[in-house]
Amino acid sequence: MLIRIRSKDGNFRFEFAPTADISELVEKILTTTTDADPSTLTISNQPRGNETNVTTLKARSLQNLGLKHGDLIFVGYQSRPAASTSTPQEPTTNTTFSQAPSDGAKRPWETVQEDSVDRYWRSKDGMIPRGRDSRFCKHGPNAMCDYCMPLEPYDVNYHQEHNIKHLSFYAYLRKLTPKSASMASTQLPPLTPPSYKVKSPCPTGSHPPWPAAICTACQPSAITLQSQSFRAVDHLEVASPEIIERFLQAWRKTGLQRFGWLIGHYEAYDAVPMGIKAVVEAIHEPPQEGELDGLSLGLPWEDEPRIRELAKGAATPLQIVGYIFTDIDPTAEDRTKNVYKRHPDSFFLSSLETIFAARVQQAHPMPCRASTTGCFSSRMVTAVISGTEDGSLDITAYQVSEQAVAMVEADMIEASVDPGTMLVKKEDRSQDSARYVPDVFFRYKNEYGIEVKKSAKPCFPVEYLLVNVTHGFPSNASPIFRSTKFHIENRPGMEDQNIEDVLRALVNLQAPEIELGTQLKDDQRRAELLKFLSDWHLVTFLGTSQLFSEADLKVLVKTATAPNLDDPEVLDSLLRTESWQTLMTFARETAPPRRPAASPPPLAPINAMDEDIPDEVFDQFDEGGVGAGGRVCPHCTFENTHTAGDCDICGLPLN
Repeated sequence: MLIRIRSKDGNFRFEFAPTADISELVEKILTTTTDADPSTLTISNQPRGNETNVTTLKARSLQNLGLKHGDLIFVGYQSRPAASTSTPQEPTTNTTFSQAPSDGAKRPWETVQEDSVDRYWRSKDGMIPRGRDSRFCKHGPNAMCDYCMPLEPYDVNYHQEHNIKHLSFYAYLRKLTPKSASMASTQLPPLTPPSYKVKSPCPTGSHPPWPAAICTACQPSAITLQSQSFRAVDHLEVASPEIIERFLQAWRKTGLQRFGWLIGHYEAYDAVPMGIKAVVEAIHEPPQEGELDGLSLGLPWEDEPRIRELAKGAATPLQIVGYIFTDIDPTAEDRTKNVYKRHPDSFFLSSLETIFAARVQQAHPMPCRASTTGCFSSRMVTAVISGTEDGSLDITAYQVSEQAVAMVEADMIEASVDPGTMLVKKEDRSQDSARYVPDVFFRYKNEYGIEVKKSAKPCFPVEYLLVNVTHGFPSNASPIFRSTKFHIENRPGMEDQNIEDVLRALVNLQAPEIELGTQLKDDQRRAELLKFLSDWHLVTFLGTSQLFSEADLKVLVKTATAPNLDDPEVLDSLLRTESWQTLMTFARETAPPRRPAASPPPLAPINAMDEDIPDEVFDQFDEGGVGAGGRVCPHCTFENTHTAGDCDICGLPLN
C-alpha cells in the first residue's frame, strides 16, 4: 500500500506491505532527514495535534495502526544537538527503539483508570432503537428496513426532533471513530486537548524560545470561537430537594450568598443517546465569606484531600462532581420575590464566573482512553441558584468549552466590567509573563441575517464559551444519605458543630444500649440510629473529632451510605469497632442520671376564671411548652426553633 509522508523536509511517498512493521516506516522517514534525532520522531494524522512518539509504537504493524492505502502522515522531529553533529552517526532501527518502553501498555491512554460510567458506555453500541413504521415498513415482524433500523447515537435528525442541543461525549466519540470495533481498538486515540500556548522549545530547534523569537512551527494557530458540539455531562440530578433547601437555609437566615462543592457520582442518562448524568448526594460548604452580592473563597481549600478520601469510601463511591453557588437578590418592591437577572438579554454566567469554571475544569480533568494524553475535557458542573422570571428560585447548570479552558490556561482572557463580555488580553513579551495571543475570531449573524466573521479583540460575548447542562430531581427520591438535619460545616454563629450535640442525640436514641445480635428486639431503635448516622455533615464532622481511627471511619462511611439499612449486619459492623465503643463510653458519661419514677401530682382545681380563656390559648401553651418559641425535643432534649415537624438534631418527630 502507498503511504504519503509530509514533514518540514518535504513530501514523500513509500510503498509498504500492510503487515510491515512500524520500524520500516521509521527507517524510510529517517532517510528523508539530515539531522533528525530518532528519539524525538513523532507521527500524526493531522497537521497539528495528536502527535505520537514512534518509540511508543514498538512492534506495531501499519495495518494494526489503522493506516490504509493513500493515507497521509505528518512527521515531526527535533534536530540533533550541536555538540553531537561533529560526529555524525547513521541512524538505525535499533537506535530508534532503544528507549522504547518494554511494555506497550505504558502508553498514557492505556494506563488511565476511567469511571464506571465510562466502562459501561464502552461496552454498549449506543444505537437508538426504532419501532416498526406502519406506513413504510412492508416486511414481517422479524425483518428490518431503512425506516425502522436503529440510528447512530449522533444522528442529527434525532437530536433536532428531541431538542437535544449537544451530543453526549460518547456519541461524539462514536462520530469520530470508525464503525469497525476492531479498527477502533487498534488506531491511535482520536482526541487531543487543545493548547494555545507557544511550543517551547520550538520543534525546529532553529531559534531561541519565545519571547526571544517565534515561527510558524511553534506559534499557535488562529482561533475561531464556536459553540462546542458535545458536553462531558448531559444532566445534573440532585438526589433530594432537601439537599438544596438545606443549602438555602443559610441565605434565608442571613441574606448572604453561599458556595458549596457538589458531592456525588456519575450514572448513565437514558434521555440522551449515550448520556451521562451527575447525581448530587450532598453539598459540602468550604470556609468562605459571604456578601450580599458575592462571596470570597479560598482555593485550594485545606480540607479537600480529606473530603475526597472520605467520599471515596462510601458504599457507592462518591467524588466532587461540581459546585453550586447562590446569586439571589430580593426585589425592592416585594421582598418575597427575587430579581430575574440571568436571562438571554443579560447574561447566564458572568465573565468572571466563566474564568473560575474554566480553572476548576482545568484542575479536574477527565481520565479518557480516547485521548493521547490520557485526559480530556472535564465533568465538573457549574450550578447557579438565582431568581426566575416569576420571582421564584431555580437552578441552572453549565460547563465551559474546551476552548475556554485552553484560553484560560494560555492566560489569554480576563473578566470584563460587563458580565456578558469577555476581554482578550494584549500580547506581552516580557520575560516574567511572556504571553502570545493569536488572532481570535467569532461568527455571528448580522441584522441582515448574513453570517459574518469578526475579530474577537478586544472583546467577545461569553456565550461562545458556555455549554448548557439540563438539571432536575428524580421522580422517586432515594438519596444515599437519609438525613440532612445535622449542623452544616463552616457556618459559624449560625450552625455550630460540637460533639456535645452528637452525644446527647445518641443518648436519647438509646444508642449505648444497642448491642450486637439484638436486632430482633430493637428494630425501631436501630432504624432511628441508622437514619441519624446517615448524614454527610455528621460523618464529616466525626472525622474531625479524633474519636474515630482511619479504619473505623471507613466503616462509619460504609454504614451511613449502605443501600439496605434493614440488614442487621449494616449496623453490627460499626458496633464492633473500637472507635464506636469509645464514642458510646463518652455518651454514657454525659448522660443525665435517671430520675426515679414518681406519681404525677394531683390535678389542680379548675378555676372558674379559667373558663373565660379560649381553648386555643391553652393549646398554645400545651404545644410550645413556653407559650412562644420552639419545642424541646422529647428524644434528645434539644430546643428547636419550631414546634412541629422533625428535630433539627436527631431528626425524630417533635410530637
